[in-house]
Amino acid sequence: MRELTYGAMLVFVLVATLPLEVLLGIRVYARARRLALVILCAGLPFAVWDVAATHAGHWRFDTTQTLGVVLPGGLPLEEWMFFVVVPLASVMTLEAVRAVRGWPVGDEPGQPDRTDRPAAEEGR
Repeated sequence: MRELTYGAMLVFVLVATLPLEVLLGIRVYARARRLALVILCAGLPFAVWDVAATHAGHWRFDTTQTLGVVLPGGLPLEEWMFFVVVPLASVMTLEAVRAVRGWPVGDEPGQPDRTDRPAAEEGR
């Protein structure tokens, strides 16, 4: 059972944030392109850093706490999934706070774009 530790933590994070999508209707999963860009921009630099750090011997993964599936870069499957799950959970949390607080997202129909404002209003 110990080999499920890392994976179970990732599943817990996904399950804990899923109600935000359903109950608050934040539509993170419906905006797949935006979500993919966030995961790519947030996850990729850290994945590259993680591969470099593990190859340099700065840290390693306890193989007794992973499934034992090693993917390109020498990282366990769970570590690659970490770079998807954590940005996803972060976006879900941000969008949930926006929904509860009533903060605009910026892509609502009829919402003026920053470029639509006169230059005098930019400084406000």
